[in-house]
Amino acid sequence: MEETEQNKDSEQPAPAPAPAPVYPTRFLIVVVILSLLSGYVGGLWGVGGRNSDINKPTNTTKQVVVSEESAVIDVVKRASPAVVSIVISKDMSKLQQLGTSPFDNDFFSQFFGSGRTPQRQTEPVTPNVQKIGAGSGFLVTSDGTVLTNKHVVSDEQASYTVLTNDGKSYEAKVLTRDPVNDLAILKIDIKDAPVLKLSTDSTPQIGQKVIAIGNSLGQYDNTVTTGVVSGIGRSIMAGGNGASEQLDGVIQTDAAINPGNSGGPLLNISGEVIGINTAIDEQGQLVGFAIPAVDASRALSSYQKNGKIVRVYVGVRYVMINGSLAKAEKLPVEYGALVSRGEATTDLAVIPGSPADKAGLVENDIVLECEGKKISDKVTLSSCIKDKQVGDVISLKIYHRGEEKIVKVKLEESK
Repeated sequence: MEETEQNKDSEQPAPAPAPAPVYPTRFLIVVVILSLLSGYVGGLWGVGGRNSDINKPTNTTKQVVVSEESAVIDVVKRASPAVVSIVISKDMSKLQQLGTSPFDNDFFSQFFGSGRTPQRQTEPVTPNVQKIGAGSGFLVTSDGTVLTNKHVVSDEQASYTVLTNDGKSYEAKVLTRDPVNDLAILKIDIKDAPVLKLSTDSTPQIGQKVIAIGNSLGQYDNTVTTGVVSGIGRSIMAGGNGASEQLDGVIQTDAAINPGNSGGPLLNISGEVIGINTAIDEQGQLVGFAIPAVDASRALSSYQKNGKIVRVYVGVRYVMINGSLAKAEKLPVEYGALVSRGEATTDLAVIPGSPADKAGLVENDIVLECEGKKISDKVTLSSCIKDKQVGDVISLKIYHRGEEKIVKVKLEESK
């Protein structure tokens, strides 16, 4: 019986195997479909949505901005200790010793002179030293050599004080003034001073980043402004109050240059001085000019060699000719340098006794070429003689009283 039950059990057919589960396959299909849909929707969202990569700054852009800001901050930190403020002072009691006159009026003084006569002093006059101006400069040697503009230290009756970034004050001695360019060299008694390096690059690039540091308005020392090189090789007539000076080959920048910034450095993004801030265009906004560092380097070398800055000169005052000037003045050419007097009565077109005078140049002559090169914004008369020595002879093609001719000019030292 027991055996029979076992046989019956053994004779029953084996149960059919369970069907393979279908949910893994369906799950896979669903996952694939969802992945495709999410990729498609995400793509649409990325193109047109508010999280679009087009509308978000890229990591590269962010890195560039941060790097530029960091570079400027680094340059300012390194350069500022070498930038100085120059205070101009004068004993006003000496001026008060001079009497006044109704003829002090500018209209009368041009005919009768200033009318000032020394008055007899019955009592000693108490010195009255006052600050009359301020400018900027920067250290170029660790023992206290300072570069600045000539017009900052032009008053030989004034005294000059240099204020360093750490708040210390030093009496400054004017070592030399450039007879041609707007440069001067001062000396203060200091040791181990921080210095700035003059760039040896003679051709700054238009558009390159620049940083200006100076004593803005004579009140805000080490003021920092930034901008770019807007132009190179500019020719400008700088000055005011009856005095003017032709400056050639200067750098134009849109970094804000304010009164008091004169003599301060114009730096590149590496912290090198590419220019010395010297002038602004009062009729323009953010139009400033700087003397190239290579000119300052030549001035320093000349002083170290000769004990003064030795420059050669031709002895003419001129304006560069363009189409507008040629049309207005009915000139025969639209290029060259027109020999012309300045605003003041003392600003003669040709300096008496100068090389130009000896060569026969006169007012209204046009210098067409120098050493065979056409005079233009890039090749000025000043740039033509920049590397010449005293005694060198240059060849000029000029338009003189209706005809072109070649003249030889023997260069002399500018006093």
